[in-house]
Amino acid sequence: MPALKEYRRKRDFTRTPEPRGARHVPARARGRAAATGKDLRFVVQKHAASRLHYDFRLELDGVLKSWAVPKGPSLVPGDKRLAVEVEDHPLEYGDFEGTIPKGEYGGGSVLLWDHGSWVPKGDPREGLRKGRLGFELGGEKLHGAWILVRMKLEDGEKPTWLLMKERDRYARPDSSKSIVDSRPESVVTGRRIEEIGRSGSKEREWSSSRPSARRARTSLLAGVAASPGRATGAPKRVSTRPAPAPQLATLVRAAPEGDGWLHEIKYDGYRALAVVEGGHATLLTRSGQDWTERFQEVAGDVAALPVKNAILDGEIVVVEEDGRTSFQALQNSMRRDRGADLVYYVFDFLERDGRDLRRLPLEERKEALRDLLAESDPSNGRVRYSDHVIGQGPRFHREACRKRLEGIVSKRRDAPYRPGRSDAWLKVKCSDRQEFVIGGFTEPQGSRAGLGALLLGVHEKDGLRYCGRVGTGFTQELARELRKRLEGMSVDRAPFRDPPRGRGLHWVRPELVAEVSFTGFTDDGKVRHPSFRGLREDKPAREAFRDRPRVPPKPTRKGPPKRDPGRRAPVKEPPAEDPPKPPVREPPDEVREASYLGVRVTHPGRVIDPESETTKGDLAAYMATVAVRMFPHVEGRPLMLLRCPDGRHRECFFQKHPSTPLAPTLATVTVTESKGKRPYLSVRTPAGLVSLVQMGALEVHVWGSRADREERPDRVVFDLDPGPSVPWHETVRTAHSIRDRLEELGLTSYAKTTGGKGLHVVVPIRRGPDWKTVADFSGAIASEIVRGDPDRFTTQLAKDRRRGRILIDTLRNRRGATWVAPYSPRAREGVTVSTPVAWSELTPRLAPERMTVATVPKRLARADPWAEMERVTQTITASVLRAILPRTATHRV
Repeated sequence: MPALKEYRRKRDFTRTPEPRGARHVPARARGRAAATGKDLRFVVQKHAASRLHYDFRLELDGVLKSWAVPKGPSLVPGDKRLAVEVEDHPLEYGDFEGTIPKGEYGGGSVLLWDHGSWVPKGDPREGLRKGRLGFELGGEKLHGAWILVRMKLEDGEKPTWLLMKERDRYARPDSSKSIVDSRPESVVTGRRIEEIGRSGSKEREWSSSRPSARRARTSLLAGVAASPGRATGAPKRVSTRPAPAPQLATLVRAAPEGDGWLHEIKYDGYRALAVVEGGHATLLTRSGQDWTERFQEVAGDVAALPVKNAILDGEIVVVEEDGRTSFQALQNSMRRDRGADLVYYVFDFLERDGRDLRRLPLEERKEALRDLLAESDPSNGRVRYSDHVIGQGPRFHREACRKRLEGIVSKRRDAPYRPGRSDAWLKVKCSDRQEFVIGGFTEPQGSRAGLGALLLGVHEKDGLRYCGRVGTGFTQELARELRKRLEGMSVDRAPFRDPPRGRGLHWVRPELVAEVSFTGFTDDGKVRHPSFRGLREDKPAREAFRDRPRVPPKPTRKGPPKRDPGRRAPVKEPPAEDPPKPPVREPPDEVREASYLGVRVTHPGRVIDPESETTKGDLAAYMATVAVRMFPHVEGRPLMLLRCPDGRHRECFFQKHPSTPLAPTLATVTVTESKGKRPYLSVRTPAGLVSLVQMGALEVHVWGSRADREERPDRVVFDLDPGPSVPWHETVRTAHSIRDRLEELGLTSYAKTTGGKGLHVVVPIRRGPDWKTVADFSGAIASEIVRGDPDRFTTQLAKDRRRGRILIDTLRNRRGATWVAPYSPRAREGVTVSTPVAWSELTPRLAPERMTVATVPKRLARADPWAEMERVTQTITASVLRAILPRTATHRV
């Protein structure tokens, strides 16, 4: 094949495992690029040759057109990445992952970094010839609009291009974290570039044709519960002994009192039993899975302990700067292959050098454990002793919650180690969080990709019971990976004994376990305000039961031990002559914190609306739930917040300029004011909406333009504000009349409630008309309606002119004015919500006062009534202006 002549000339296929390529390419493959391009493939391969670079390849005319990109692709618009054009490669090269021998052309490791489909904009051959090729990517890491632009050709040099991301919803606003750094793993095997070539001669095989590599496929999804830098298949165990069964804790409502108990911090990580034998260590999950390869650094430090044979029990965690452990931080560390972040907190000692310690009292086992760790190398910082306090259970629990820990574990001081769950070990949580079985998923709505929500269940005596759905807590990339994995587990019948009903439901084998945080259960057993935390592949689905807290055992007392290995506790013992006073029950908001979408929210129990008893935690959970719908309508816009730090019944104030350091999820945008440029508040990520709640914000108001083009609005808003005596059906009728008039002008509009008695009619437009044009256009529409029936309508703001009329307010369309954002709560009784509604739904029967932070999340199961808004390409044209404005008016369109 002539197109591959240069490729084949440079390679000795008796030495390199690279594919030679087919001799003949079907006509369909050669010609399909001239059509839509839907079948075309793109590949990005990370190539550690003499210099690390990324090979960007686009299928065209039966080959892979190829460019070498030294720094790799960037998601930041404006980042110009050098791309040197190289020889065409065969289509089969898109499946290659392995090692090119040293001395051969391009010698080094090749990793399949991303792959998917691409769609050219226009004729791709013409684009390549002219030196400007635009296209859309649909990969696992790269998405949206991209462009290749050829630079001026120099004599004797290879053609050089620039690869750039175009501005769209997949672009990133800044370069704080490069996609090639945050996602270094292979999309096929999950390995890192450093791991390619470790298996010797086997690397001469392609990963796509090697069954073991397919079985070992680790993606972003697997990284939730395992390191994507290592294969998920269980490695061969060093130890040949049977895996010991761990002791488990029983959930109780409160910590036990009395000196018969010792209390430890409950860590937020992976439970692991470490078996040391013959100078090697094996790490086992609570279900007996061998995860040594996933935690090689920990296993190495455990093996270095001064002991020949041993069994230890503990938890593998990542400790954050504030001293807390975080399951999410653990997942991120594993995904980035940062083993140095791992810590193994050991809290029990089962066996040492052939001596079984399990029958000894817990205190004696912990004393032996502390002695062992004291004998170890001080530089061995990953293996640490899990300290404890004696007695004072309720006080220790309050202190743990105050420090935002997951909870505590209370253990009987004199009890032996017994596998399974018993009353000798008790756990007390600071917030609701447990494992659920995944029994299905729903279709995504609007611009969301992958899946809409996971359908959750728990095992009971009569089968798997449905417990609701979770649709927040995972990124779009994770949702896509999760969808792919679940589709491979699909079944025809629901695994639940009481399955939900509705459209777009898919059922799967109940084998995967999701860890979910939530604010409690409803009376019918459904989770309230759930948020996905990760997959728990270390726990079998059959053990996913509903955690039902029990009453703690009665207080027990025991004299102080001869030696207390846990005396270095964070809570000091009171002196013997001054016995501790009975604990005073503190309100939840004083002792607890919660996390929603990874954002810490303090005082979640604080009541912000006395009438409905809505709390700050309820509001944060609401924002986390609707973030996927709300964020696209506030992203990049200057904001105006109504802050009510102590609740809506106390002092509230508006704020648009930042006054304190902002959370990482928030941002500032620069806006030109009369006195110069000023920073305005904005949100960087969906989690930023929760950060606004933490700031005390109750209402979110937005500009009609985005900060990158502040003078070019993309929304026109008609605010219908009825007088007190105007019936609701009249307001509904007016909204429909405005919609009809706009349709006559060729403009599509959308409706939403305002959170009160009014309505908003919103018209999306392409950015082009200036503020004056938008204001004059909307004002002319409003004036036209008022002239038709001045007894029913007005454009005058004065209250005496609004009696018995509906104010059609178009002042929201002036520069600097704001309007309440879609899905924003309102500082009103019941904490109502400004809710998007479908035109078919907007009837006199609609009750906007029932749309509150408690009820609106249920609407997310329906189709998004504003789903098509971002795809609308209409604008205010000259012909529209001529139809509605006086001929003397002049505007910039």
